[in-house]
Amino acid sequence: MGNKPTIAISHLGCEKNRIDTEHMLGLLVQAGYNVDTNEELADYVIVNTCSFIEAARTESVRTLVELAEADKKIVITGCMAQHFQEQLLDELPEAVAVVGTGDYNKIVDVLQRVETGKRVKQISANPTYIADETMPRYRTTSEGVAYLRVAEGCDYRCAFCIIPHLRGNQRSRTIESIVAEAEQLAAQGVQELILISQITTNYGLDLYGKPKLAELLRALGKVDIPWIRMHYAYPTGLTPDVIQAIQETPNVLPYLDLPLQHSHPEILRAMNRPWQGHVNDAVIERIKIALPDAVLRTTFIVGFPGETDQHFEHLLQFVQRHEFDHAGVFTFSPEEGTPAYSLPNQLPQDVMDARRDGLMADQQPISLKKNQGDLGKVVDVLIEQENPSTGELIGRSARFAPEVDGLVYVQGDAPLGTIVGVEITDADIYDLYGSVVPNTKLSVVR
Repeated sequence: MGNKPTIAISHLGCEKNRIDTEHMLGLLVQAGYNVDTNEELADYVIVNTCSFIEAARTESVRTLVELAEADKKIVITGCMAQHFQEQLLDELPEAVAVVGTGDYNKIVDVLQRVETGKRVKQISANPTYIADETMPRYRTTSEGVAYLRVAEGCDYRCAFCIIPHLRGNQRSRTIESIVAEAEQLAAQGVQELILISQITTNYGLDLYGKPKLAELLRALGKVDIPWIRMHYAYPTGLTPDVIQAIQETPNVLPYLDLPLQHSHPEILRAMNRPWQGHVNDAVIERIKIALPDAVLRTTFIVGFPGETDQHFEHLLQFVQRHEFDHAGVFTFSPEEGTPAYSLPNQLPQDVMDARRDGLMADQQPISLKKNQGDLGKVVDVLIEQENPSTGELIGRSARFAPEVDGLVYVQGDAPLGTIVGVEITDADIYDLYGSVVPNTKLSVVR
């Protein structure tokens, strides 16, 4: 065993990429490789890259260059490998392999070929692979949380987005496969399961001929995991049936991440999301009536080509009107290979930055008000980390998703990876503060 090389993985990008990283780790460990978190000690470093927007590529390239300068043999996987293929091999002599987004399951084979002195390009032109519950996996998140991929790829063709080109068309796993993996994770003590795909509301469309999210949620309701959170729910896919499944399934959190991107029908049409323009207000009102406790997160793009002051004003009023719990705002990034790249009326970066700052400034008092709504309440908090110097605990309530939302800073004692009652004593724009309430039973009732 000792003669196998040591491998480190440097992970960049989204939670979908993280699952790919976790499967590669699982396969490498199963094949007897030594896996080390310290890149300096590794013979090979696998860099799982992101290529979504320019800023992500810059970070990926910086990581690759730093490792190359440290004389590391680099295996490039993930979206940037899918995107740039030969270019990466040409420009980085240290790169020994490039592996596409639909090929990470072949990582052991790739390494074996590399060890015989070959440079390997393992990239399916159209990714079709999706891992199931039998694929080894080594989790890298905190012990209480796991991501569960229900589908991969996307059938939509939004004008600004390169994801379908990098990840292929939508392919869903069966309900049985997803439930089987959820059961495995429950057995490992996972408290929060985060369902991910590009568009979770379209889950099952490719496999069953119609979306099956409601059926999936009901099936997962039988698994012994306290919190099930969905990521990326298209408002149009939140049908009465799906809303009813959320209402009726106690462990499915009424947390809805609606990637709306804009409010103005003209901009939505230019984004190639014309189906969305007529439904925003009505759908959000319907959700709020059906799920009065719903936590709504969304993301917006400002500065899309042709966005006028009037279009932006429409978006500002939309945000004021609907009072989302959390909103992320991004400036438009022109991506080569997408239709939006060549649209006329591209906006200067300083105008886009000012619009982003203006929208965020409008959102902050709303987020603060929502957080202050928890003051004096006892809320369930999943404890994820401990500050070693102060002993303060850090976790999240059901209102906060990992990475993108706030945290709850907690005084008192509680084991990591457990859900405890915390009395909220203070709140700011992003975070909550409180103390453990001893002997509180986890309330699954909503």
